Amino acid sequence: MNEFKNLKLLYVEDENNIRKVAMSYFNRLFDESYEAKDALEAFEIFKDIKPHIIVTDIKMAKMSGIDLVRKVRELDRRCQIVILTAYTDTNFLLEAVELNLVKYLIKPIRHDKMHSVLTQCAINIKENRLNLIYITANCIYDIFNKTLILNKQIVKLSKTELEFLELLCMNLTRVVTYEEIENRIWYDSYMSEDALRSMVRKLRKKLPENCIENVAKMGYKLQCH
Repeated sequence: MNEFKNLKLLYVEDENNIRKVAMSYFNRLFDESYEAKDALEAFEIFKDIKPHIIVTDIKMAKMSGIDLVRKVRELDRRCQIVILTAYTDTNFLLEAVELNLVKYLIKPIRHDKMHSVLTQCAINIKENRLNLIYITANCIYDIFNKTLILNKQIVKLSKTELEFLELLCMNLTRVVTYEEIENRIWYDSYMSEDALRSMVRKLRKKLPENCIENVAKMGYKLQCH
C-alpha cells in the first residue's frame, strides 16, 4: 500500500546537485513531485498546483524558506510543511511552532528520518490533523516536535511531565484514566498516588491556571480555554 498515493509534494532547494539527488528520492515515493530552485519560484508553483506537502530549505537567495512559509500560511493553514536547516537555534523552533510546521530537520538528512516525517504528513492529511494544541491563546503544545510554548517561550518539561501532557493532548475529548496513565508513564514500575500527584502539581505550575482537571475516581482531563 502506498501511503503517498494521490498526494503532491513540492521540494525547494537552491543547490542544484542536492535538489537533483533529493528529487530522485521523492519521485520514487510520490506520483506527483515538483521542484523549485528558490522560494519565489516555489510560491508560484504552490499557487498553481496546491501541493499537499512542502519540503523547503531555509537559507536561499531572493527569499528565505521561512518567508515562503509565511506567504503560504496566508493562503493555506493545512498544507504540511517541513523545513530543512543547518541551524539548531531555538528561535527557529519558535517560528516553526508559530507557522504550524510538521517538523524542522537538521541537515544532513537521512532518508529514514525523512520517510518517517513524510509518513506523518500523510497521516495528518488523511486524518485532517494539525500539529498544534492550543491549551490557551498563549499556551501551545506542538505534538510532533514535543514542545510546550508559553508566551512565546519554550517550557522545559521532565520526561514524565511531557508524556503525561502528550497523553492528555491526544485525548482532548475525554478523561484519561489512572490505568492509562500508569500504563503509559509507569509501565515498568508501580505508580504511587504520591508520585502521580507530585508530577501533576509540578506540571500545573508550568501551565496556565485550571488547565488540568482531576475527575474524582477516574483520572485527568485537559481543559483548553
